[in-house]
Amino acid sequence: MPVGARSVVVFAHGSGGSRRSPRNRHVAAALARAGHATLLMDLLTAEEERVDLRTRELRFDIGLLATRLTGAVDWWTAEHGTELPVVTFGASTGAAAALVTAAERSAIVGVVARGGRPDLAGSALARVDVPVLLVVGGLDHQVLELNRQAAGAIRGPVEIAVVPGATHLFEEPGTLDEVVRLTVAALDRWVGPRSA
Repeated sequence: MPVGARSVVVFAHGSGGSRRSPRNRHVAAALARAGHATLLMDLLTAEEERVDLRTRELRFDIGLLATRLTGAVDWWTAEHGTELPVVTFGASTGAAAALVTAAERSAIVGVVARGGRPDLAGSALARVDVPVLLVVGGLDHQVLELNRQAAGAIRGPVEIAVVPGATHLFEEPGTLDEVVRLTVAALDRWVGPRSA
């Protein structure tokens, strides 16, 4: 938590990810430098991760992931109050959990999805009335189409940002930094820019 933090960004990792995801850690570190607290945690237990590596089932259990993410948001607000606005940041299937949590908790002021599957949030999309930024790789054609379809179901304002030359994991040089730039710009709009 940086001194004078303007928000807290709670991360929901996606398919096969964890709090140790180098991409989420990269984004979290950059957000901290920009003045935002970050919270990364595992949404699956160690045993569940082992099961998921074999079956790939739990990563698509959006209800389970959203329950755990909502629990983390509830823990944060119980421990730290509501002084800092809360933003959820979801990658891959974690984006659906981030949106479900936003539909269920008024403490959430915005949602960012990176290479997300917002379509998996289902009927919760119609209850999301906070700003949403959907960041999708320009070469991730199927996920881009799923994001466009999901955007039409979200009640609040939605922006789809396409990162040229990026695939689903944003592993290409400079693409993850573009995710950071887009996220910081969105947070500046949602919670106000950093004071000089």
